[in-house]
Amino acid sequence: MPDSPRPRHILALALLAFAQFVIAIDYNIVYVALPDIGHALGFSSQSLQWVVSAYAVGLGGLLLLGGRAVDRFGQRRVFIGGLTLYGTSSLLGGLAVAPGMLIAARAIQGLGGALLTPATLALIATVFPEGSPRNRAMAVWGTAGGAGLAAGSLLGGVLASSLGWQWVFYVNVPLTAVAVLAAPRLLPADPPPSTRDGFDLPGALVATLGACLLVFGLAAGPEAGWTSPRGIGAIGAGAGLLAVFVLIERHTRDPLMPLRLLRIRSLATAMAVMFIFMGTLSGQYYVFTTYLQDVLGFDALHAGLAFLPLTLIAIASTERLVAPLLNRWGLRTTLSVGLLINALGMGAFTIGIAPGGSYWALVPGIIVWGAGSFTYATMFVAAASDAPPAQQGVASALANTALQIGGAVGLAVLVAITNTTNEPTTTSGITTGLRTASWTAAAALLCAAAIAATLKPSVAATTAEQHEQMQP
Repeated sequence: MPDSPRPRHILALALLAFAQFVIAIDYNIVYVALPDIGHALGFSSQSLQWVVSAYAVGLGGLLLLGGRAVDRFGQRRVFIGGLTLYGTSSLLGGLAVAPGMLIAARAIQGLGGALLTPATLALIATVFPEGSPRNRAMAVWGTAGGAGLAAGSLLGGVLASSLGWQWVFYVNVPLTAVAVLAAPRLLPADPPPSTRDGFDLPGALVATLGACLLVFGLAAGPEAGWTSPRGIGAIGAGAGLLAVFVLIERHTRDPLMPLRLLRIRSLATAMAVMFIFMGTLSGQYYVFTTYLQDVLGFDALHAGLAFLPLTLIAIASTERLVAPLLNRWGLRTTLSVGLLINALGMGAFTIGIAPGGSYWALVPGIIVWGAGSFTYATMFVAAASDAPPAQQGVASALANTALQIGGAVGLAVLVAITNTTNEPTTTSGITTGLRTASWTAAAALLCAAAIAATLKPSVAATTAEQHEQMQP
């Protein structure tokens, strides 16, 4: 393939980036609508986080199964199937009349994302060769993902205030329909489905149930008590099931998660970084939204609009910086620096949180936080850099599993930290809890930067060397 992408490849990349935008935007689109959803359907203040966590656990818990499906049934088939399931579950979410119905719809939506995400990444790896072309493609894909994460709250605020909270779900229906119609025309055809390998259904069920119980325990701890069966009991059961999952994968003939892939240093490092990164990011969106609405008194529309600077900076950072920094610095330096910028941004953001504060006090932190958004795509480049071509689906699923489960666990932990203040219902108490959670997120990102610095120098220089070799 020439260095300049063909028109068909450009359109295919646009479709894949669009799908990633939909997945990312749905993680955050519900945040500013949470108060309206909680009031309309009767959620408690502690259980309301499950509107976010059910999606993350469904997505993260079944991503390995999705990656296996990509490798067995074909990338385009799974891509279309994931989009269809995503759109259908979004419709059910908008029609929900009770908490259980909405949580179930969000979990099914997560399943759609679990099929769609590894298919998208595998298609990028198939269409664009490693090196500069793939770096540029990942930059576009990462821009869509980063923009979706940042724009989700903005769009959610606009939709919830103008059309009602149901439209944060309904909006996906026409978007996914358009993508389903375009996919057969733009994406390469799949080979005949493989029948040699089986599905590790027990492993998928045990992993998902273990992740659910772990997040449930973390979410229920502040309300039921950490020593209660709903607290430490659920956490212990979840951890035990995840240990059983590892044993299943070690002894099954067709493992859902081939443990040998974890010996790939770049993949294992990327997974650790992704777990921490998404845990802090999802928690920080919660902190941001809660501070705007519960302390500063913003309504859903103005809370959504408050995310606009972050959205624009995140888009510019990812679009302009990913490929140049990877080609110049390599993975290790780019990823480490990006995480340090994220940590500094969250620290500056935390300084601006105060009972009598203002939105403008947050702006310096928002600017720095958004500037580090190139980290998002860089993590996926690291995860895919050394994975065998035949296992790109499973490798991308492993990376996304770490990302999504990290998001659910991180959100539960930071919500618990926020609610452990002595005065959780007063402005001063809410602010204290939010500041503590935000400082915790900043410290965790510093740890992630240290982990990223352990990437091998040879791995960190790979993209730059490939770029130089491809120049005329």
